[in-house]
Amino acid sequence: MAIYNLNVNGKKQEVDVDPATPILWVLRDHLKLVGTKYGCGIAQCGSCTIHLGGMAVRSCTMPVSAIGNQEITTIEGLSENGDHPVQKAWMEHDVYQCGYCQSGQIMNASALLNNNPNPSDEEIEAVMDGNICRCGTYTRIKKAIKTAANMKNA
Repeated sequence: MAIYNLNVNGKKQEVDVDPATPILWVLRDHLKLVGTKYGCGIAQCGSCTIHLGGMAVRSCTMPVSAIGNQEITTIEGLSENGDHPVQKAWMEHDVYQCGYCQSGQIMNASALLNNNPNPSDEEIEAVMDGNICRCGTYTRIKKAIKTAANMKNA
């Protein structure tokens, strides 16, 4: 076990965990931030996507020992009231069905828009390709990302 001082959603958090513990389980089990979901456990589905230093990363395979001083943002930290442009666009386009993958989808989409405020359809598809939605809401996801881009650019 080792003590890690993490910056999660703008707050300093101290955890005492095995260095090999994936950050997903630190967030869910130790910090009780359960919005980030476990999907596949091999960084292939995207349900566990968080922001690390502003970049979208898969948390299910990243050990806490690899975090360092980088800021972690989870779906709970994206906005206080669910009013981030991506979250608002998700609601406008009724993207959710089962909802399981959606926190990862939203985190990946928000990182995309932070790095590319006006992505083309092809750029959206390329970046979002690794986030799997078993309900098949891909068309609505793309529309919501376009709407969110317009909100951010307005």
